[in-house]
Amino acid sequence: MPVPQRIALTVPNSAGVQATIEDAQWAEAAGYDDVWFADINGGDALTMAAALAMSTSRVRIGTAIIPVFTRTPAVFASTAHVLHKVSNGRFILGLGSSSQTMMENWNGLNFEKPLTRVKETTQIVRSMLAGEKSDFDGKTLHTHGYRQAPLPDGGPPIYIAGLRGKMLEMAAEVGDGVILNLFPKKALPKMMEHIRIGAERGGKKLADIEIVCRHQVMVTDHAPRIKDLFRSHFAPYYATPVYNKFLAWAGYEENAQAIREGWAARDRNKTTAALEDDLVDEIASIGSAEYCHDRIREYADMGITTHILAGISPDDAVATREAFTAEHFSF
Repeated sequence: MPVPQRIALTVPNSAGVQATIEDAQWAEAAGYDDVWFADINGGDALTMAAALAMSTSRVRIGTAIIPVFTRTPAVFASTAHVLHKVSNGRFILGLGSSSQTMMENWNGLNFEKPLTRVKETTQIVRSMLAGEKSDFDGKTLHTHGYRQAPLPDGGPPIYIAGLRGKMLEMAAEVGDGVILNLFPKKALPKMMEHIRIGAERGGKKLADIEIVCRHQVMVTDHAPRIKDLFRSHFAPYYATPVYNKFLAWAGYEENAQAIREGWAARDRNKTTAALEDDLVDEIASIGSAEYCHDRIREYADMGITTHILAGISPDDAVATREAFTAEHFSF
């Protein structure tokens, strides 16, 4: 059977524990299928997942994403074991490589061989969740002699985030699902082809893969203001090597170069101006409820199966969330 369409909500765990719990409870009551959040400054996602698991009863709870560099496989496996139990099987462990800025500047870690590190982490954690005694020597990780109690159903699924070709292929081959983020819509067919290649390499079909996307969506009557907010917020993302290379790979080489040059020169105007209106429209869905509904349905037709709504304007968040409740939206 094809993977069902799901509508999900980003809950901003940086807003505080109680506020995040209340957001998740509201989403569950409003008919959303999932709640997802990232591992960011001031809001540990795995701890928050436990709080939400104890405060909700139906929605899936996913991380998009936890950087593999910040925790060992044994820590991931033991944490995921508990989260699987307290959520009654509703937890999804979303892993990824993150970026040089977060790993090296924030955490003082070496951002080396990200694809291999993500793959090896996934392989080790999955074997640990199955109760196997660790015996692994890889290129980035090694572990011997660790064992934890197995989960009868194998434990939580592990989804992997990817941007460019090789990571997307590995995510589909090794992961139970694939997580996408901040891509221009024109690049999606190219990305889906790499996901198909990876799925087949892993003995799966593209239709078997749940493809999760964090969509930047804002229902608003003030699109120019929101586009300026988008530029201000996401220009630093696209200045990082990971996302800058991705933007170029997606077909926007000149924009990526302008962002690099502006960032290096500490010229904020040049950096943000490189995210032109047409490019912002390719990445984000900003406009009326009807426009945003149609855009999400278009992504569904293109292969996305789980649609996480994210936005950057608190002033427009209520209208956006209401527009995608079960009462107001369906596929």
